[in-house]
Amino acid sequence: MTEVRYLDRRTPPHITTLVLIVATAALPMNFFLASLPRMAEHFDVPYSIMQFAVSGYLALTGLVQLFIGPVSDRIGRRPVLLATLALFSLASLGAALATSFAAFMAFRCLQSLMVSVYIVSYATVRDLTARERAASRIGYITMGMAVVPMLGPLVGGTLSEAFGWQSNFFAMALAGCFALAISFLDHGETNSNKSKSFAVQFRAYPKLLTSRRVWGYTMVMAFAACTFFAYLGGAAFAGERFYGLGPTQLGLYLSIVSLGYMVGNGLSARLADSFGIYRMILLGSLTPLVFMALALLTAWLGVAHPLGFFGFTFAIGLGNGMVLPSATAGLLDVKPGLAGSAAGLSGAMMTFGGAGLSALAGLLLSEKTGTYPLIFCILIAAFLCLAAALYTISVERKVRELQIE
Repeated sequence: MTEVRYLDRRTPPHITTLVLIVATAALPMNFFLASLPRMAEHFDVPYSIMQFAVSGYLALTGLVQLFIGPVSDRIGRRPVLLATLALFSLASLGAALATSFAAFMAFRCLQSLMVSVYIVSYATVRDLTARERAASRIGYITMGMAVVPMLGPLVGGTLSEAFGWQSNFFAMALAGCFALAISFLDHGETNSNKSKSFAVQFRAYPKLLTSRRVWGYTMVMAFAACTFFAYLGGAAFAGERFYGLGPTQLGLYLSIVSLGYMVGNGLSARLADSFGIYRMILLGSLTPLVFMALALLTAWLGVAHPLGFFGFTFAIGLGNGMVLPSATAGLLDVKPGLAGSAAGLSGAMMTFGGAGLSALAGLLLSEKTGTYPLIFCILIAAFLCLAAALYTISVERKVRELQIE
């Protein structure tokens, strides 16, 4: 493995740099989530429309990932990363200064480029390490970055109460500038086998699209992520309307899922090497299915305390933290030469599915429904994740036995 020297852009990035940039990339997902009801009032739009700041953002990140993967395979990880962080900082500043909903959404759409950071970071890990080790390193990276989305809703809600919702986006702009500076100084290029041209790169896509293993891992990741995205689409509404939570309280309860994600990634980092990625994927798939079924029971029993719903969302984060690092490592191992493209394809599927389920959860919730639509959306996604996991493991075992694709 190439020697790593901190703040030397001629060598691969230090793991702390990868943690920092992935943490920054997580900010636009939920940092302002507790402010959504107030933002809807500010722009004088219904909550269901304001919620497109979440679901619309997810849909655009899906499109971005389809192209960013091949671009990073062609021109390298470093230039894609630096350009992304610069544009994100400008977009965050623009969103904070927006005077209309249309202007805000335009800058919010530009923020979607930030998803490139995930593609670059995971491809960077695969550039440097083999499968089982990659799962462990990805676990460490996402465990560290989980601290930000865990604290993000709480910090964002507190800032919103003290200085207004705009302060959330000013904070994101500052974080983007800091990540850009560190990346410029430390993130050396790791892609030593760049594609000869974009035409060659896109002609290689059929190798991904016809692989059962690629689609298997992609579906596992997509449905696992959908459990979180469904929650994201309705959690703020549920907290405010059903439990009467203010922005700061809501931010605290919203951070429970991120705490679970941090713990799940910690387990992945510690156990993936010895436990194996198949077991991690299966255990992570079962976790939200079991605990959200218990959440459904508490809703039926009429439990009125917010922990009757939010307490069980810990399992959503825990399951994602166990599934995603191992599934990502398995996916990138199918075609190592197309690591960026594979990460982009799977990321696009994750976010397209997530955007749809997030929007659906937001639309189904109303004052009369309670949390039932939200819980059912999460349960359906968890069941499909388990089914995809069983299929993928079966295909992998057959492929490895027969030594065929």
